[in-house]
Amino acid sequence: MTAVLILLAILVAVVLAIWITLGLISLVFTLIIAGIVGFIADQIVPGKLPYGLLGAVVAGLVGSWLGGWILGGFGPSLGGIAIIPALIGAIVLSFLVEFFWVQSRGRKL
Repeated sequence: MTAVLILLAILVAVVLAIWITLGLISLVFTLIIAGIVGFIADQIVPGKLPYGLLGAVVAGLVGSWLGGWILGGFGPSLGGIAIIPALIGAIVLSFLVEFFWVQSRGRKL
């Protein structure tokens, strides 16, 4: 009986470790895709997103949410992000951030 409980505990630990590992890999992959989408949006929009790579990742994540909310989830999807709506949402978000960032700094467009 004790051997069965030990074997069951080991099995549960292995399944839990695999589940956590796959979840972390999925999260990292999603952040990489969001960073790429945010970087592309930053290259399209005149000016630069604040905070560099972190700003690009945030623009990609928020842009994917915004684009998915407005346009739906059509087109190819990577890492849980629909690429076309995410890129459109990130571009819109980048324009807004650039506009308000410039306005808050007192610079002229």
